[in-house]
Amino acid sequence: MPTQRFLNLKDSKKNAILEAAAHEFARVPYSAVSINQIIKEAEISRGSFYTYFEDKDDLMRYMLRGFRDTLRKKVFEFLEEEEEDQEHEGAVSVENVTGEVKFSHVNFGYNPNQTIINDFSVDVKPGQKIAIVGPTGAGKTTMVKLLMRFYDVNSGQILLDNHDVRDYNRRDLRKAFGMVLQDTWLYKGTIMENIRYGRLDATDEEVIAAAKAAHAHHFIMSQPGGYQMELNEETSNISQGQKQLLTIARAILADNKIMILDEATSSVDTRTEERIQKAMDNLMKGRTSFVIAHRLSTVRNSNCIVVIEHGEIEEKGSHESLLAKNGFYANLYNSQFEKMETV
Repeated sequence: MPTQRFLNLKDSKKNAILEAAAHEFARVPYSAVSINQIIKEAEISRGSFYTYFEDKDDLMRYMLRGFRDTLRKKVFEFLEEEEEDQEHEGAVSVENVTGEVKFSHVNFGYNPNQTIINDFSVDVKPGQKIAIVGPTGAGKTTMVKLLMRFYDVNSGQILLDNHDVRDYNRRDLRKAFGMVLQDTWLYKGTIMENIRYGRLDATDEEVIAAAKAAHAHHFIMSQPGGYQMELNEETSNISQGQKQLLTIARAILADNKIMILDEATSSVDTRTEERIQKAMDNLMKGRTSFVIAHRLSTVRNSNCIVVIEHGEIEEKGSHESLLAKNGFYANLYNSQFEKMETV
């Protein structure tokens, strides 16, 4: 059990200690957990640490109990949630969607008493590439969740081809979107099967064509078995960059009218990022695309860059025009460029 001194700490200090410990437990085997690292990340002294817990076994037991209680609470909260309404009477068809999107005076908050998106408006023409940038917690991914109706706006409208997204069946609406995320969606099976998951009736030739467009064909053919190579349970027998190329190939094969690229290159090195960027450029051709990224080098050629801060549009324009303004975006871009030069 934790000592009374730990229990008397403010919640923020408790969380700092436990988060630092959780990070360390996840990064190295438990037997090799570094108490010194936990102490450093929690910004406490070695002497004071042992007044909070007797040893690392004590800390581990306390953390596991907390995780178990939190998990139990989350499961019951999930079970009590109302199911989404999938069908809508008189729903609009997505069959001939062109990809025109309009956010009109959108307001939203996960908690009704706390609005995080305030009077957000932007018009997107079919085939345009729109970049949404801003600091963590600014509301970037929330916009995507609203667009795909994982949540509905509190007020205002989101229009797809001049129809409110609430006029579409949710399941049909989401079929209009393709996604490439940092966390790749691959499973145990052959490379061919993983790409074909984008469109199950695709021929082998169509799968290979998609892989070529995604700049994945060369690395696939260098693997034992080529397209018939089987990914293991953890998909750890290919690199992170290769996983993203397969995900892009799958999205090209699916041929959705609207693409969402959320942090798609944030976990790879710069050289791999350049190769993935070429694949994404092929993916976005002729498709309306929303790009959410921290690496601003990936969004310079966007038709429009929307800079969000605290749920509001801080700035909006092309890369060149925003740099000329010398405002929030310029500061963010220049700071990243300086870091790259230092490295």
